[in-house]
Amino acid sequence: MTTPTRTLGSTAPLTVSTLGLGCMGMSEFYGTPDETSGIATIHRALDLGVTFLDTADMYGPFTNERLVGRAISGRRDEVQLATKFGNERLPDGTRVGVNGHPDYVRQACDASLARLGVDHIDLYYQHRVDKSVPIEETVGAMRELVEAGKVRYLGLSEASPTTIRRAHAVHPITALQTEYSLFTRDLEEEILPTLRELGIGLVAYSPLGRGILTGAVPAGGFSEGDSRASAYFPRFAGENLRANLDLVDRIRAVADDLGCTPGQLALAWVLAQGEDVVPIPGTKRVPYLEQNVGALDVALGDPALAALAAAIPTGAVAGDRYGDLSSIDG
Repeated sequence: MTTPTRTLGSTAPLTVSTLGLGCMGMSEFYGTPDETSGIATIHRALDLGVTFLDTADMYGPFTNERLVGRAISGRRDEVQLATKFGNERLPDGTRVGVNGHPDYVRQACDASLARLGVDHIDLYYQHRVDKSVPIEETVGAMRELVEAGKVRYLGLSEASPTTIRRAHAVHPITALQTEYSLFTRDLEEEILPTLRELGIGLVAYSPLGRGILTGAVPAGGFSEGDSRASAYFPRFAGENLRANLDLVDRIRAVADDLGCTPGQLALAWVLAQGEDVVPIPGTKRVPYLEQNVGALDVALGDPALAALAAAIPTGAVAGDRYGDLSSIDG
């Protein structure tokens, strides 16, 4: 199967598969890690033409990059490989904090290359903005990685318009990765216009709202080890969860009319927001991957988009996307 492509960025363009694959949940956060299933899912993704793979050093920590590296061994040329630095953790999982110091940028990149077993990273993101280090210093170090051939393109994650502009002045930024879905649209007011003014692509993480937009999230809670059960994700707690599941029912009604699943409709909505937008839904299961790829066949005309706009007005979701927003650049 040949999945269509999209181009992220215009000054420093990177062509990727229209739908990417978030690999985080294969190693941490969403229940029990499953390396065997994760590798099988990556292999199936590549077979389907989903070649834009997303990982980070902090996932695991460190184990997800190794998993991805094993999965793409022998198939590196097929892959647009993205990873991230900046959320510093110790091997035991302890969170150290956000680190954007130039020396750390260089050290983190070398460590990621070794874990991934590759000689270059296609898209290297600063995972979170270190507010104690001028962005010019961090991106200056990232630029050196491009000049050394270790990284091809640069990205930011969860950065404010001001930070994006300052970073882009140091070296062209190819993509911003941030949360974007029917349930999270706050970037539309200032961030998305800034990206389009500067010619920067948008990589949408959690385009399925951490699974809730699939319609498969249980009203009674989650399994042990699933981070969505924690206070860190208020949208999945108590009355918020019940209110948000009511919104999902509205999405399901539109999806039923179109003959697709709620998750496919949610992904199709993100895809419909522009050719410069690439969602990276995460999964560690082949059937869910295949279902996500089916979103590429969902054609959203004006009536369906209008029905979704009426069903899920901007800001309708209950609860903040994170319980602690202090690490988000603002």
